[in-house]
Amino acid sequence: MGKRRYDSDKAKKEILENAFQIFSQKGYNQTSVGDISKASGYSKGHIYYHFQNKETLFVLLAQKTMQDWYDKWMVKESIFTSATEKLYGMAMHVLYNYQTPLLKSGQELASHPNSSPESVQQLYELAIVPMSSYRAILQEGVNKGEFIAGNLDEWTVLLGTWLGGLCQLTNTQEYSSLEPIFKHAVTIFLNSIRKKD
Repeated sequence: MGKRRYDSDKAKKEILENAFQIFSQKGYNQTSVGDISKASGYSKGHIYYHFQNKETLFVLLAQKTMQDWYDKWMVKESIFTSATEKLYGMAMHVLYNYQTPLLKSGQELASHPNSSPESVQQLYELAIVPMSSYRAILQEGVNKGEFIAGNLDEWTVLLGTWLGGLCQLTNTQEYSSLEPIFKHAVTIFLNSIRKKD
């Protein structure tokens, strides 16, 4: 009887899927490579073959999660016909997709004294994805004459920090009750950048 062929891609995918579940449930600090091994059915050796350590495995998962966030937005974005509509759509996208299961774990890794500066930097760089999405909408609004010409970099930072700050409310309030607040925040923001007729 022939030896079963080891499917490296399948193993990596299954390890990542199981690691996602464990990190989401237990957090970064309380998750060990042993936990991931037990959940995935792959030995620690297999895990270390694919991933340098727990930290690099987590960073890869965080990057994949942010890519999923972006992919979901790109699907939604096409239904909006103006930059104004896109800003309202983005506010809802941020509200319902901010609290990813890995968020708390990422904060744990970033604040852990033994985390490598490279990993922490890679996590912080993930903020570029939503910020560049905000900037693209604002740029489109200027290009199409919906918004006044202004400092796009400044607007992007203001919008990003405003939406991110509002997301803290998701820890204590129902998402549906926050929808009007997020929409109102966009309305206030638009009042300062929209071209007046």
